[in-house]
Amino acid sequence: MKWELLERETCYRGFYTLEWLRLRHERFAGGMSPPLARERLRHGPGVGVLPYDPERDEVVLIEQFRVGALERNDGPWLIEIVAGFREPGETPEAVARREAREEAGCEIGELVPMHRYLPTPAGSDECIDLFLGRTSTEGLGGIHGLDEENEDIRVHVLPSREAFRWMDEGRIVSAMPLLALYWFRRHHDQIRRMAEEGA
Repeated sequence: MKWELLERETCYRGFYTLEWLRLRHERFAGGMSPPLARERLRHGPGVGVLPYDPERDEVVLIEQFRVGALERNDGPWLIEIVAGFREPGETPEAVARREAREEAGCEIGELVPMHRYLPTPAGSDECIDLFLGRTSTEGLGGIHGLDEENEDIRVHVLPSREAFRWMDEGRIVSAMPLLALYWFRRHHDQIRRMAEEGA
């Protein structure tokens, strides 16, 4: 099916870019739609990684302030996984390793792809590559993040089963860590067996 961009205008350029678009697209029943006006947030490609230590059966989660959750009853500090944006020419794997060092102080070894997905395709171009990353949780914790990005990130190291409990109890509400933890719970036993056989 086809679509046609008729007009594009940049409305705002800051941390993100907001575009105004006029377009039309082919319809399932045939013919073209009338011209549609839409806004699109240019977010760019992102990467998320759930660091996991198979020897201790522990995962690394982070907690940080999120402006999108300002009106949340529990406050705007959310439990998440390590994540960041891809720079031009940077691979998703390189981002996962860089962000794990910056946000959690951990080194990532083997990366297992989980998903590539579009979190909010109705109004954003963001596309996420999601990984499970093997690490050692020994000595991890504390406060991390880059000063130049005003990051203030608290690291949580906890047993996998405890992370699943946090998820089931609603303590984790952000989509990326939920998707990562649901995938991980489904593959948990297999991942542990593979790690033991490879050790």
